[in-house]
Amino acid sequence: MDSDEKLELIFSNTSEIIAGEEIEKAVKSGKPLKAYAGYEPSGRIHLGHALSVNKLIELQRAGVNVVVLLADLHAHLNSKGSLADIRKTAEYNKECFIALGLDREKTEFVLGSEIQLDPDYFLNVQRLALTTTLLRARRSMDVVGRVEENPSVARVIYPLMQVMDMVALGVDIAVGGSDQRKIHMLARDNLPRLGLKSPAFLHLPIIHGLDGDEKMSSSKGNLLSVDDPADVIKKKIKNAYCPMNVVEGNPVLELYKYHVFPRTDVVVIKRPEKYGGDLSYNNYINLEEDFLSGAVHPQDLKNTLGRELIRLLEPVRKYFET
Repeated sequence: MDSDEKLELIFSNTSEIIAGEEIEKAVKSGKPLKAYAGYEPSGRIHLGHALSVNKLIELQRAGVNVVVLLADLHAHLNSKGSLADIRKTAEYNKECFIALGLDREKTEFVLGSEIQLDPDYFLNVQRLALTTTLLRARRSMDVVGRVEENPSVARVIYPLMQVMDMVALGVDIAVGGSDQRKIHMLARDNLPRLGLKSPAFLHLPIIHGLDGDEKMSSSKGNLLSVDDPADVIKKKIKNAYCPMNVVEGNPVLELYKYHVFPRTDVVVIKRPEKYGGDLSYNNYINLEEDFLSGAVHPQDLKNTLGRELIRLLEPVRKYFET
């Protein structure tokens, strides 16, 4: 794989790239790169999480070293349970990521408390606090914590720690959803003031919940877990929000775009002859166009999506059965 092919893979399916020129320069010079994504161990791994896992897999294919941070202390700050329970969830999350395709031998898994209790780490959090206004910290915390009228100080510490995770791990690239942008821009603006290097950022789209809510979430129950049984997947997709001729905020189309087509050469919409017969697609754009024109009915999309997701997630189900 040459440098242009690597860059195409690194930048694919992103919603925004911050400091992409830094990544491009490193790849073209042959400099080794290190990327990370952080996960708060607070529940089951769903297809919203899997979007970033897919990107980490692509980064590994492009020769980038990958670190997964299982942020146990962040989950504790966010009132997600006792540390003992959170760490059990972190281990389950790790196994899900491996089952999804991350290379166990090539992926570095780090528990947040392994780096975040170091005295130098805590000193850097304090240094960052001195350069960050309370207003900006509050704006940053709203994207990761519960929006409360009278939040605890823990909610402010959370984003500062997330920024310092990048420093402690020594990463060149941070991967996250577009909802992490405020924290990432805090890193770009304030780390250089402390004489510290900020990574570049790859922002990924946010998958809508199956009910049409703005975000797939464990707390809202509008998710599809990567280890759901086949019959559960089929039922959830059957009931998913998919209004006729509507693309914006349509979770069924998003799952095709970000999960099915990147991992499938041809998608076949199976239909009885009386409804026009089967349709084949080798790219998402043509499928979306036919849906907008009415050539493909929402039920056709759902039936096929259920089958495709059952197939794609079969390795995860088998992994946990053994």
